[in-house]
Amino acid sequence: MNKLIRASSIAAVAFVAAGCVVTPPPVALTPRDVPTSFSQPIASNAPVWPKPGWWEGFGSSELDSLIVEAHQNNLDLASAVAGVMQARAQTYISASALFPSLSASATASRSSTTAQGFNLTRNDFGLSGSASYEASFWDTLPNLQSAQEALKAARFNQQTVALTVTASVANTYLDVLALRQRETIADQNIQAANRILSITEAKVTNGVSSRLDLAQQEALVNGEKAQVPALQEQSNEARFALAVLLGRTPEGFKVAGQNLDGIKAPTVAPGLPSELLERRPDVAQAEAQLAAAHANVDAARNAFFPQINLTASGGYASTALSSLVNPSNLGFSLGASLVQSIFSGGRHSGELELSKAQQLQLIEAYRGSVLNAFKDVETALSQVAHYAQEEKYTTAQVKAAAEAFRISEIQYREGVADLLTVLQSQQTLFSAEDTLVQIKLARIQADIGLYRALGGGWSENPADMTQPVAIPANLPKTAAPAVNAAKKAKKDQKNRGILDWLF
Repeated sequence: MNKLIRASSIAAVAFVAAGCVVTPPPVALTPRDVPTSFSQPIASNAPVWPKPGWWEGFGSSELDSLIVEAHQNNLDLASAVAGVMQARAQTYISASALFPSLSASATASRSSTTAQGFNLTRNDFGLSGSASYEASFWDTLPNLQSAQEALKAARFNQQTVALTVTASVANTYLDVLALRQRETIADQNIQAANRILSITEAKVTNGVSSRLDLAQQEALVNGEKAQVPALQEQSNEARFALAVLLGRTPEGFKVAGQNLDGIKAPTVAPGLPSELLERRPDVAQAEAQLAAAHANVDAARNAFFPQINLTASGGYASTALSSLVNPSNLGFSLGASLVQSIFSGGRHSGELELSKAQQLQLIEAYRGSVLNAFKDVETALSQVAHYAQEEKYTTAQVKAAAEAFRISEIQYREGVADLLTVLQSQQTLFSAEDTLVQIKLARIQADIGLYRALGGGWSENPADMTQPVAIPANLPKTAAPAVNAAKKAKKDQKNRGILDWLF
């Protein structure tokens, strides 16, 4: 039996060594799919690529603590971690096919018979063991390779979820602050409207103004008051959503921040588009899923080849327990069989066609994830640039509108300007102030979107790459060292194969 186990282990190692020649997935990208540079404006003198902990650059200690809590308690992230655990367990199951199964049993029985007036009692004892090894020389390694790629995909999905959670916490927190700031602006505008209302009431009492002016101003005051409850409701909903992101119940959850004034806008710049594919966990996930599908094609194709079954059993049998383990009581058996499927009603052919179609689907999904990655970066870069310009002009508008309202209020009190002029200037100021807060929010959230689009500081281990990146012909020479390093790491991983599972 020891010889059988040793032979089986040697066979398993041979299978593993054969894994080094498993063909990689087909190249899904062409140089046309990878641009040489990004077209939208890029901040000058900005750090290239985000760093881990990028959210700390926004200057809010409360936001920092919320993100840390979300990383610990978010339910979606916990679910993704469980997915990694499941995928890891599946690799153990797939790797178990490389080894024989062993079992042992012990028996004891006592029997009594009566013959010709004599009572005969007999004891029987047995100790046995068995080993079996069902080996397919063809599909064990592809199945294991598929499980390993699925594990990588689950890990990358966990990183994608973590990045999504981080961005969602930051965006929702900023939503709360912006809504509270808009509520404050509405309250300030109501106070200003009440001042005008007091002046109008005095003028109506003195016969200087008509009841029409008073009714118009009262309508304005009440209209502005009606906007406050809606802002409060939106603020509460954003706060409740933030609590859920942290894995908390909404009841009793509080946010200390009141406005966006203390929030900074850190800048970041992308590197080469080809490097982006190594910094997006969702692209890496699609890449791993494609590699797993390719391994499934190999497994389905290899199902047409035979399987080898090796069995062995042996043990001791005796009527006396004291002499059970005795060479003379030893018995054993060895067996081997070769099983070849001759007719399966088209099942194997159907499974092969199915796995090929699934691979083609994932090829397009991989290319789609790459194109979406470039789109996300271009969109975020465009938003950062244009929201910054819009904020600049709206800030100037608020300053001019505030001066116009101040002058119109003075002139209305002195009787130089009419109420309509005051109403128009007040509405212009309130609208501009409210819009400015929303633009500030959009500009900061655009920065968050850019950090997310650039992978949030994550980078793929070159040894995990299975899909070659198409390098444009006119790529700058400065990128050559990084490309060569990635190719070398991938070659080292291929030479190492699946031996790590055994040793």
